Amino acid sequence: MKRTNTQLGRIRYLCYAAMIAAVYTVLTYVIGSFGLANGVIQLRLSEALCILPVFLPAAIPGLTVGCFLSNLLLACPWQDVVFGALATLLGAIGTRLLKKFPLLSPLPAVLSNTLIIPFVLAFVYHAEEGLPFLFLSVGLGELLSAYICGILLWSVLKKHADRLFPTRKK
Repeated sequence: MKRTNTQLGRIRYLCYAAMIAAVYTVLTYVIGSFGLANGVIQLRLSEALCILPVFLPAAIPGLTVGCFLSNLLLACPWQDVVFGALATLLGAIGTRLLKKFPLLSPLPAVLSNTLIIPFVLAFVYHAEEGLPFLFLSVGLGELLSAYICGILLWSVLKKHADRLFPTRKK
C-alpha cells in the first residue's frame, strides 16, 4: 500500500515529537539523579531543548510529553506533573511564535516556568523559602538551562538545520 505525503508527514511529525520527548525525559531523569531536576534549586539541562520549536512544530508536543513523563518518573505529585507540563506547553508555543527572533525565543519557556513552578513548589511541596525566593531560584535556573544553554543549542542546530530537519517549514 502506497503512503501519501500527508501520511508520511504525520508519521514524521510523530517520530520527531516522540524522539524529543524521549531525549527530554532521559536528560531530566539523569539530572534528577543529582537532585537538580526538582525542588527549590532546579537546573534541568533538558530545558535547553525548549529552543527546538524554533525548528520544528513537533517539538511542542514532544517537550510537553517529555516534561509530563519526566515528572511521572521522578514520582512528582500530580500537581507538579500537570502544571509542569502546562508551563512547558505554554513556553513551547511561545517559542514557536517567536521563531523569527531566535535570540528572544527562549524567553517564553523562562517566563512560563518562572511564573508557574514557584506556586507548585510553595503550595504542593510546601517550600519554606517564600515565593520571592522561589521566583528568583526558578527564574535563574531557567535562564541558565533554557536561555543560555538553549541559545548555545540553537547556534549549533542552525548550522545544520537543513540536514537535520529536511522537511521543516521555514
